[in-house]
Amino acid sequence: MTLQVEAIYRSESRRVLATLIRVLGDFDLAEEALHEAFLVAVQRWPQDGVPHNSRAWLVSTGRFKAIDRLRRQARFTPLLQEQADALEAADWREDDVEDDRLRLIFTCCHPALAPDAQAALTLREICDLTTEEIARAFLATPTTIAQRIVRAKGKIREAKIPYQVPTLAELPERLDSVLRVIYLVFNEGYSASMGADVTRGDLTREAIRLARLLMELLPEPEVVGLLALMLLHESRRAARTSADGELVLLGEQDRALWDASLIAEGCTLVEQALATPGVGVYCLQAAIAAVHAEAPSAAETDWPQIVGLYDVLLRAVPSPVIELNRAVAVSMGQGPLAGLLLVEGILQHGELLDYHLAHSARGEFCRQLGRVEEARSAYEKALSLTRQVPEKRFLERRLAELKSLRQ
Repeated sequence: MTLQVEAIYRSESRRVLATLIRVLGDFDLAEEALHEAFLVAVQRWPQDGVPHNSRAWLVSTGRFKAIDRLRRQARFTPLLQEQADALEAADWREDDVEDDRLRLIFTCCHPALAPDAQAALTLREICDLTTEEIARAFLATPTTIAQRIVRAKGKIREAKIPYQVPTLAELPERLDSVLRVIYLVFNEGYSASMGADVTRGDLTREAIRLARLLMELLPEPEVVGLLALMLLHESRRAARTSADGELVLLGEQDRALWDASLIAEGCTLVEQALATPGVGVYCLQAAIAAVHAEAPSAAETDWPQIVGLYDVLLRAVPSPVIELNRAVAVSMGQGPLAGLLLVEGILQHGELLDYHLAHSARGEFCRQLGRVEEARSAYEKALSLTRQVPEKRFLERRLAELKSLRQ
């Protein structure tokens, strides 16, 4: 694939796929059509030049390739001939191509699908995450995620779930799943589950773009809260790694690198969301992020306020990950021993035994308390669980520091 086609694939492939799914009415056929369209592009564009509207060209080419494929297969499955004839007869113009991703998100998050299947399917089809990346986000195995995606596609096909944005009356009941999916996309970009980079800006930007679209469609407090939360986290992304790509913890970040415009927009949205009835989990998380964003330094952060917000959040949504985040906040106000006791209690419950950040936090607290052997054991456990290269290097540096302390 040429560099120019590769660039267009990165920027347009998910838009093209979303439209092909709407036009063809079938995930698998659309995916095959997408790949065939880009194969034709690789062959033709170097000689003919890139079309003025590359997305429309790719959709049109993919549509024709899908019709050809159905006609070839119709020799063995006669019903496919009717499908091919219907697609060819359908009113189609290249200037009808639109951005179908929000439509497809609501399709993937249809209530007929299980919640985990909704998220896995959206992450795979809308955002092009691999099954391994999705599995990491769900703390599941790639095989489990692949099975969920296959079942979800089958359910959409068998139930004839429409590819459309719900009516305004239907939107609220469908909203929770959509917000969860968008936030999962953002989290994978903000802290990549694997690979050479801490962050993936393409995913964080995509999640923010989708949230903006959703807020235009349905400006509910939780939609506003989610957008605010993501903007406030995104404001810190440039400071989360050093110039050579190493992980930088929150307390050590250069706050001059934080994006002031994103902080201002995020804090304004937080105030807007909190001023309306219906405050939920995203609004509360955004409020926590706003306290961090407005603090001049880690030492000057209002940690009691953050702990209080976590208490409210835990009452709304009990979660061991939220408990872990609260434990870190408690440690900042009350010292590492208080944080360690909380983390050890969380680990005893068993839900985060395979979550590397829980063991990393325990290692940090033990290191601060001078418990070198306990810190080493915790860091080694975290190192065995993480798949992100900068996180591995960070943990290796911590282990090397502990080794020097023992000498």
